[in-house]
Amino acid sequence: IMLHSTLALSLLLIAVSSNLAMAIKKEKRAPQTLSRGWGDEITWVQTYEEGLYQAKKSNKPLMVIHHLEDCQYCQALKKAFAENEEIQEMAQNNFVMLNLMHETTDKNLSPDGQYVPRIMFVDPSLTVRADITGRYSNRLYTYEPQDIPFLIENMKKALRLIQTEL
Repeated sequence: IMLHSTLALSLLLIAVSSNLAMAIKKEKRAPQTLSRGWGDEITWVQTYEEGLYQAKKSNKPLMVIHHLEDCQYCQALKKAFAENEEIQEMAQNNFVMLNLMHETTDKNLSPDGQYVPRIMFVDPSLTVRADITGRYSNRLYTYEPQDIPFLIENMKKALRLIQTEL
């Protein structure tokens, strides 16, 4: 009987330590996914070309987030974006999502300059929606953390425009 319980205990310890190893591994890995901190539950496309293809194929708008790692405004927006449940849910279910740390060759994605953070919407007919703008006249497509409700409205607008225009 003694032997049996020792064996059971050591098996239990192995199970616990491997679970712990898994948890530690998971923690380490997270930042290196395509989400780059914008939302690990979201399926992110890797390139603009892939995003356009998926938007057309799935009939969902493409949301392009331009950002840089060392930009404090991007970091602040990223945190608010990642913590907002409504945004995360819409991004998971209703949009093709792309975040980029470099500019694309498509000039339509920078109608008023190449600044970050910058969020553009492209509809499934592959038209860049320059008409979906943020709150600032000097940087039409930028958002600050306090503008999250406004960004949510713009995401809903991007979805509505598809319905009305098809």
